Amino acid sequence: MELFGVLHLDELSHGLANLSMFPYFDMAHYVVSIMALREQPGVLEVSRLSPLACWFSSMLFCFGGAVLSAIMLAEPAVAPLSNSTSVLLASMTWYLVFYCPMDLAYCCAALLPLRLVLSGMKEVTRTWKVLGGVTQAHSKYTDSLLVMIAIGWAKGAGGGLISNFEQLVRGVWKPETNELLKMSYPTKITLIGAVLFALQQTHYLPLQKHHLMLIYTLFTVVNKSRMMLTGSSVSPFAAIESTIYKTLFTGHSPYAALTAEVNKACIDKGATNGTTPTATIKGSKEKGAAGKHTPVSPVKEQSGSLKAKDESKNAETTNCKKKN
Repeated sequence: MELFGVLHLDELSHGLANLSMFPYFDMAHYVVSIMALREQPGVLEVSRLSPLACWFSSMLFCFGGAVLSAIMLAEPAVAPLSNSTSVLLASMTWYLVFYCPMDLAYCCAALLPLRLVLSGMKEVTRTWKVLGGVTQAHSKYTDSLLVMIAIGWAKGAGGGLISNFEQLVRGVWKPETNELLKMSYPTKITLIGAVLFALQQTHYLPLQKHHLMLIYTLFTVVNKSRMMLTGSSVSPFAAIESTIYKTLFTGHSPYAALTAEVNKACIDKGATNGTTPTATIKGSKEKGAAGKHTPVSPVKEQSGSLKAKDESKNAETTNCKKKN
């Protein structure tokens, strides 16, 4: 694009495209992912009770995207774990985050300046993962745009998409936390990236690959830094999502008019009787409550007085018979 040449960003985009992710960016991805796992409720207790379950959950956080995309492409699910160097680096990171003496590794990584840098580096790896998934799907399914989007999304946000399985490893079952029911910001931004890179790969988006990589990476890094500095978890697409949802998915219900007429008829009937249904119910409740506080009802008092009179009459008749 001519704009990149004017702003002297063409060289920067080429440099980003040729940037190696191993070992520094991959290590930042492992640190941020395992720290996110540690900050979930109950994970520290699991790490003390079963280090093996904690390690397996950490590996799912680190390599979940590669595992899920491999399953979707009918490849061995253990293929991402065949890189012993990456697994060893992730395992060392896991041990330092959970079991470092005096908890020094986690405390240092949790400092805001360092965490900002690590999170920014992780967003760079997100771009590479999404692009790698789209490219891998394009090599097998050239004309399938949907498959490219699905594989790119799975490879970039697989750790979140398989979160229910990861929780099950730790003995937690929360199906209501499914990412498809309530997507988090990383899942949403990864899906958008998968759509953009798939459109670029199929030439529907007139952008060069390295230019799109630079634009997407800058947006994710800047927005992630803004969210961390402001402490906000609101997605920047919240207004657009709300507009689309209200426009397309909250249409007029065919039963709305029927239910409205029924409710109106009930209200009108209560008005003609002089009291509303709620007022009638309230009055009956008050009467019932008042009846509970009175010790003896008037009916019981009348029956008691009649019984006393009958007893007195019977006593008089018996006395008269004795005298006779």
